[in-house]
Amino acid sequence: MDTANFLFVSADAALITDLAWQVRREGHDVKYYIEAESDREIGDGFVPKTEDWRAEVDWADVVVFDDIWVGSDVGTGALAQELRAEGKAVVGGTPNTDHLEEDRGYAMEVLEDHGVNTVEHHVFHEFDAGIQHVQANPAPYVIKPLGEVQNVKRLLYVGNEDDGSDVVDVLRAYEKAWGHRMKGFQLQRKVEGVEVAICGFFDGNEFVDRVNFNFEHKKLFPGNIGPSTGEMGTSMFWAGKNRLFQETFGKIEGWLADEGYVGSIDINCIVNETGIYPLEFTPRFGYPTIALQEESIESSTAEFFHDLAHGNKPQPEVHGGYQVAVRVVLPPFPFDDEQTYDENSRNAAVVFETEDRTGIHLEDTKQVDGQWRVAGESGMPVVVT
Repeated sequence: MDTANFLFVSADAALITDLAWQVRREGHDVKYYIEAESDREIGDGFVPKTEDWRAEVDWADVVVFDDIWVGSDVGTGALAQELRAEGKAVVGGTPNTDHLEEDRGYAMEVLEDHGVNTVEHHVFHEFDAGIQHVQANPAPYVIKPLGEVQNVKRLLYVGNEDDGSDVVDVLRAYEKAWGHRMKGFQLQRKVEGVEVAICGFFDGNEFVDRVNFNFEHKKLFPGNIGPSTGEMGTSMFWAGKNRLFQETFGKIEGWLADEGYVGSIDINCIVNETGIYPLEFTPRFGYPTIALQEESIESSTAEFFHDLAHGNKPQPEVHGGYQVAVRVVLPPFPFDDEQTYDENSRNAAVVFETEDRTGIHLEDTKQVDGQWRVAGESGMPVVVT
């Protein structure tokens, strides 16, 4: 593949630094834009930056969006759709695919319309209505916030009581503490089984033949102990379009083609002896999943995404077998405490025992005079695979 120009766009927080770094290390030209002021130092010293991504669109052979958010609003799908209409090759979503993550009720409707089994679910925009539903239909439920606040992963609550009393208590607490920010919430009937995510790469017309199956470790500590982090680590393997794929993504492949979606899309499921039950979509890259996927793509990562964005039916060579990625984090992660972060973690040196950086992937890191340092506000400097 000839040298190409890649423009990476973080329209909110900086999430895609590592992929930009990987593409640059493969010999391609890269420019990276970060909207969030608190994150703008992330990636310094690793990848070239731009302060105006729109001014670089004509320069770019491929534009890559890292998330669905534009600030606190959903919107990169509309930006990607606009650029595609102008003839640009874009890795990104559409307004409807953004909506899959923003509104879980809509996501379930799309699945049901295409014959995919789903768990019992209800969307509420008033806390009292949700509480009344649980009291009238006692059972264990999962609370999933809607809108921007869903990124506060510790708010996802999995009920344990058969009468739903713990879910009622949590909803009352959320109303007091988060009611001003929570647009609504989905109650899903709790289903026992194995949680597995099916991740496919879509080229605007169809899925790439290799499908990624991954398992998220969500708690801070081993043994499923501690607060929820969103994702503390990931294990995965690659396979073909098996039954898990055919009963989920296989049924909505035509819908995604009609949308013109391009990129990674993930559907998290519970699997048990009675069936496969999708829980939620991630219509974008997963983090730190993408770092492990980069590691496991043994052919050119840049060529893969270039072909994906251009609809050229990429055929990546991938690792055979099981792989694991772990986040390395610093206080006060996963909580927000500026004083603790300033005293313990901000600008801290990232020190390695050897010169070997194999398996080390960037999250919130910068490079100053050759030394890696913690950047940003999150306390998540690196991922190790």
